Amino acid sequence: MDENTVFQAPRVSGVQPQSPPLPPAPTPQIPQGPTSIPPQSPQGEPSVPPINPQDQVPQKPPGERRLPSFSVSTIIKIIIGLAVISVILFLIFGVIIPLFAKKSPGKAELTYWGLWEDKSVIQPVIDDFNKKYPDIKINYVKQNIKQYRKKLSARFENNTGPDVFLFHNTWVPMFSDILLPIPTDTISKKDFESSFYPVVQKDLIKNGAIYGIPTEIDTLALYANTDIFQAAGIQVPQTWEDFNNVSRILTVTDETGRIKTAGAALGTFENMAHAPDIISMLFAQNGADIKNFSSKPKNASEALIFYTSFATGDQRVWDSSLDNSMLAFAKENVAMYFGFSWDYFTIKAINPDIKIEVHPVPRINNRNMTTASYWNAGVSAKSKYQKEALVFLKFLTSKESQEKLYSIESKTRFFGEPYARKDLAQKLKDSIAYPFVSQGNNAVSSFFAADTYDEGLNSQMNAYLKNAINSMISENSTSSETAVSTLSQGVSQVLSQYGLQ
Repeated sequence: MDENTVFQAPRVSGVQPQSPPLPPAPTPQIPQGPTSIPPQSPQGEPSVPPINPQDQVPQKPPGERRLPSFSVSTIIKIIIGLAVISVILFLIFGVIIPLFAKKSPGKAELTYWGLWEDKSVIQPVIDDFNKKYPDIKINYVKQNIKQYRKKLSARFENNTGPDVFLFHNTWVPMFSDILLPIPTDTISKKDFESSFYPVVQKDLIKNGAIYGIPTEIDTLALYANTDIFQAAGIQVPQTWEDFNNVSRILTVTDETGRIKTAGAALGTFENMAHAPDIISMLFAQNGADIKNFSSKPKNASEALIFYTSFATGDQRVWDSSLDNSMLAFAKENVAMYFGFSWDYFTIKAINPDIKIEVHPVPRINNRNMTTASYWNAGVSAKSKYQKEALVFLKFLTSKESQEKLYSIESKTRFFGEPYARKDLAQKLKDSIAYPFVSQGNNAVSSFFAADTYDEGLNSQMNAYLKNAINSMISENSTSSETAVSTLSQGVSQVLSQYGLQ
């Protein structure tokens, strides 16, 4: 039987169907009465009365079905039922199944490159991740910061780079073709803007796309030696005018004029920790544009004059003959020092007994901007497991994971990496880390950034800045206007190299 036909009658080969014999016609009964006598035919036989078509019962044609009739209300019910079924199917196949698919990524083995934390610190968070996503294996590898940026670039060139990796906030231009834009199901732009500081939004959102999520935040702050200030009976300054006066009051020199105790570490380049970041802070507070110094050359010139004034003239408080500023502060030979949060560990390691207070940087009038330097986690656009890498990135930078990491880190040092999330800042209120996050809303980013060891954008920018400072404090010093002009030309060349002008 043909599978496309329905209910065909069986056929017997070689046999013709026979019609059954007709039964004898019944003898008609003629009713009595004049009105019931049928008319006679010419031959005398009664005529058959004509049949009224309205009295005939229509016969169903062979092989044809009668279509059922439906009322209007029945048709409406059918349409509503079909609509409900369509909605259910859409929810199942368009929403529920894709939702579970996103939460259930496939099997993958990811490599995560970090910098600061040992594997023993990261592993508990990775273990938590594996409980939720057992099919995604994470291989954490701690890298050396001094070769890190060049190693990243080299490995990405030969397609052997990590799936997830840390990068500095100033490195986005150098990794623009490597960083994978983060989709909204990992973090939406609205959630990103409500969770992180303005400087983070400016650094990591490009053309509407997000290119990383910060794992911590750090800002340049003012370190003060508690004992030196208490002995002098002076308060830690809050404005640059007070800072200028206090630094000179606290400076102690010997009979030859050599500085024994510096009121502040400021004014030089080579022996100044974070010199590029400090000068960037002064540029920002004085309204200079580091991407276009020629737009406001006077503002840049004033900032350089103020900075170098602490290392020149008879009233200098610092010079190039002294130890590196961080070491000098740790040895209690400096009253005030500008540094980031991680400096605290180094200083305490050198001198565990030193008493330190950390304050926001001084301000000019109401301009209290400071410099941010922080690290972010990103996903490689060359990863074979982008979907799984994004799942790990979301988990790693969640509030719960960041709080757990901070707790683990704090067991082996004074405090963990300061929270990048604004909604966690108050949890550090009683920590030495709080002054650094408290400045988050006023922080700015600068390509003049120290300690990134990038041998790229930052290093090239810093080289021009160093030349400008040295030209102003040397015996044959140049004018600040000349220094700014030369600096502006060098900066333009570097920014053009990275497509930033």
